[in-house]
Order: sequence, then C-alpha cells, then structure tokens
Amino acid sequence: MIARVWSGTTRAEDAEAYAGYLDLTGVPDLRDTPGNRGVLVLRDVDDDRATFLLVSLWDSLASVEAFAGPDPTRARYYPEDERFLLHAPERVTHYEVLTAPAEVA
Repeated sequence: MIARVWSGTTRAEDAEAYAGYLDLTGVPDLRDTPGNRGVLVLRDVDDDRATFLLVSLWDSLASVEAFAGPDPTRARYYPEDERFLLHAPERVTHYEVLTAPAEVA
C-alpha cells in the first residue's frame, strides 16, 4: 500500500472555508479513483496560519497515477486552491505503508 502525502497552508480565517472546499473537490476525486483505500484530512491552526495535511492511501503506484497523472509526484490542484493557499508545493511525497488500520489494510 502507498500513502500519498500533501500539505498546504492557508490563513487561519480561511481554514473552515478551505476545509469545505477540499470536501467538495479533492476528497471526492481521491475517494472515487479506483485503488483509493481512504483519505485523511488533517489541520493544525496556529495563530494566523492553518496547515493542512492530506494523506491518501492507495493499492499501488499505478492507482496513484490514475489520480495524479503520469508524474505521480506532481501535486494536483483545483481552480480555487490559488485563492486559499499561501503555500502550495509542486510535489507530494509517497511512502510505503508498513502498518495500517485493519479497515484499510
């Protein structure tokens, strides 16, 4: 199993709106891609910034490519991301999952 990990930063006052935007765009796209085993959206609000960590779990790198395209390390963005994000990295990181909850393993 593969974990695809992305992080981005918004202003703290945009944290709720961006979480809602993720629920309408990226999260359903991830979940609807064959080979996806689950999605975690994590958030840390600290003073004037909110950092989002999105972890998606996949059967294989081929499954990730079905979502991300031929370069699976390239981050995928949606039209309104630019409005919210202060930091939007070009790349994501992939990890081999060694231990996972039984529901996704």
